[in-house]
Order: sequence, then structure tokens, then C-alpha cells
Amino acid sequence: MNKILFKHIDNTGLVLFRAVFGLLIATEAFGAIATGWVRRHLVEPDFTFNFIGFDFLQVLLGPGMYAYFVLMGIFGVMVMLGYKYRFAMPAYALLWSAVYLMQKTGYNNHYYLMMLLCWIMAFLPANRWFSLDAKFTPEIKSPSMPQWCLLVLILQVWIVYTYASVAKWYPDWLDGTIAALFMKGKSDYWLIGPFLQLEWVQFCITYIGILFDLFIVPLLLWKRTRMIGFAISVFFHLFNSVVFQIGIFPYMSIAFALFFFSSETLQKRFLPQKKLYTAGEIIVPKYKKLLITVFSIYFLFQIGLPVRHWFFKDDVLWTEEGHRLSWRMMLRSKSGNATVWVEDKNTGKRTRYNYQALLVHKQKNSFKAKPDLIWQLAQHIRKVEAEKGNDVAVFMDIRVKVNGGKYHPFIDPNVDLASEKWYPFKHHDWILPSPEDYHKKSANK
Repeated sequence: MNKILFKHIDNTGLVLFRAVFGLLIATEAFGAIATGWVRRHLVEPDFTFNFIGFDFLQVLLGPGMYAYFVLMGIFGVMVMLGYKYRFAMPAYALLWSAVYLMQKTGYNNHYYLMMLLCWIMAFLPANRWFSLDAKFTPEIKSPSMPQWCLLVLILQVWIVYTYASVAKWYPDWLDGTIAALFMKGKSDYWLIGPFLQLEWVQFCITYIGILFDLFIVPLLLWKRTRMIGFAISVFFHLFNSVVFQIGIFPYMSIAFALFFFSSETLQKRFLPQKKLYTAGEIIVPKYKKLLITVFSIYFLFQIGLPVRHWFFKDDVLWTEEGHRLSWRMMLRSKSGNATVWVEDKNTGKRTRYNYQALLVHKQKNSFKAKPDLIWQLAQHIRKVEAEKGNDVAVFMDIRVKVNGGKYHPFIDPNVDLASEKWYPFKHHDWILPSPEDYHKKSANK
């Protein structure tokens, strides 16, 4: 165990990744302001659909979020330069974690992955070379790192890709339905739009997606296939960047290759002045037990959380219970329509409620197919009405369609959602059972 975890290896890959990662997270922060993401998700809304239990983060909403993201961007630049790294990296991780937990409307799996990587990087000695810290404080300078630093990064990436592949093993992905639905919205793209509508192209997208996620890490790990895997990775992620426009995620994924190439190769190409470490010393730290315990618990959660939906009643594709934090990326197309009713508990009078007045555009579209957001909206309506002196029950008549199928009733309209409790690891009976073949295009068959 000591030889596997605490043998020292060259740290060229880690310090290069730190520089690239810092650039990307700084770009994420400043880009969120420039593209209007901060305005749409954290300034304009009166409230956000935060992760349940993190309601206290609502106090941060408003124009102050611009300064918040500027500060994050500055921390990202500090990480890139390796300046005050031991402060800047945890600071960015903390601020980004709050952003992630603050809202679910603009949800993207790379936000979750970025949060995990930020915290992992906060543990790693990524500033020991090629950094301002090493320049200004020569005593911390080192050309090596313990091997566990590399192993935790590779394992995290491997978990993400493996679960992303396995999640695609279901009928609507395998028969090309999902690719067809996603590509339909890309038909107006310059030059490639018509190409993406071809059936054989959509077939390739379907199965390359499964195979890439399943085999890319083994391809990169094996020296004989590493360059092939890297070339495939670059093409795959650049294609995703152009077609799906998912921010920094494709470029962060390309940068993962730095974990797999030999230090000799990286040093010759990028840091020719750096000393190549080859001593292979085994240095066991005093905090060995704590380190092993922390990462063992962490990876048990990383392996366990993505399979928790199997312990819920009904299909996760319908209920969404267990969907988040599970690397279920771009797996379904889901939409809904909603009618909300409030009933005065004192008079029994029931009236249709204008819930749209409480929401901004993105929130109106996203909440209808997600039970946790539906429940949160009911709680918010009850709170808003209570501030007016009204004690109300909240009922919702919601219908959803999945992957281009028919609309089906989704929520029990006779349940007062405002009086229900939320259980993170238990099925909610007010979610109606999934109809047979609800995610098939039965209307066209």
C-alpha cells in the first residue's frame, strides 16, 4: 500500500494541469458574467431552486453576485499562476460550491465535476513547480509528488466516464431517439446543421458516445493506444463544444490527458527546463491514516451515489429521483405543462394561481418535469401567501412528455404539496406511477 500510494513520482502533469485548470475556472467565472448567465440565474430571479437544505444561500442573490464572480475569477487566475495557491484553490472551491448549491435551473454535469475537481485540487501539492509560489518561496519547490495525487485524479475521471456510458444503456438511447431529438434543434447550425440530421450521423453519435465514455480511460492508460485515445478525445470533445456549446467542460476533459502521458513526454514538450524526477522515494506522511480514510469515504460516495436510483420505486427517467450527482448526461428530453391551484384553508375556496409571476423564463420551463423543483415551488407559494396573511394549500396538475412521447399525468393533483415533506432518499408517492411505454414515441407507432 505504501508503495502504491506514497511512492514519489514526477509532478510535471499535475503542475501543468493546475495551470490549465486555473485558466478554465477563471474563464468560467468571468464568462458567466459576460454571457449573462449570472444575470439570468442569480440576479434577476426573486428566488432560486437551490439544493434542498441550502435555502440560506438565497441571501446572496442579487447584483452582488457580479462582484462574487469577479472574485472567483481572480482566484482562478491565482490558481493558474500558482500564486497563494493554498488559499486561492480552497477559496474558489468554496465559492463555486455555493454557486452550485444555490440554483438548479442552470444545471450542468460539468458544474458538479468542476466542484469535485476544485476540492481535490485543494488537497494536492500542485504549486510545487511552475508557479509563483515556488519562485517566491523556494523551500516549497519540489519536482515530485506522492503517487496518490495522480491516482485520485484518474479514478475520479474514470468514475465519471464509466457511469456516463452505463447510463446510456437504455432503449431510447440505443435506438437513436435521443440523438435525433438533440440534433433536431441543431438543424440551423452553419455548415454542419443539415449534416447532423442524417440518420447515419445520428447513429454514429449514439454509439460513439457509449464507446468513448466506456473505453477512453483504458485507451489513455495503455501506452500503445495512448496517442490514438488522445486524438479521439480531442475530436470528440471539440465536436461536443461546437455542437452542444457546454462551456469549459470539453476543454477540461481534453486537459485530463495530462494525467496519462508520461512525465518525460510532458517535460520535453512543455517544461524543458524542469528537472525530471526519477528517484522513486517512498515517503509515508504522518497523516497517512487520515488521508486514506478521507479518500476512501469520498470514493465510496462517488461510486454509490450514481446507483442510488435503483433503490427508489419506479424509473429514474420518469421520477427524476436519484438523477442528479449520477453522471446521467444528456440522456433525455423532457417537457411539461402545469396548472397550479391554491386553496384557502379557512374558507375552502380554490383558485387558479399565477405561478409564472414568481418565476423568470428559464425557471418556468425547467420546473415542470422535476419533482424537487415542483415541491420547492409549492413551498415558495405557501411562503409568499403566508406573508400576505393567507394560509393556503397548493395543488398542481402537471403533465409531462419524455423523449418525444405523449403527455402523461405526472403529479397527483389531489395532494397538497405545500404540506408534504421532502425525503432525499425515499420515493414520493405524489409522483404518479410511470405509464407503460411513457418514453416511447407511441403516437407515431
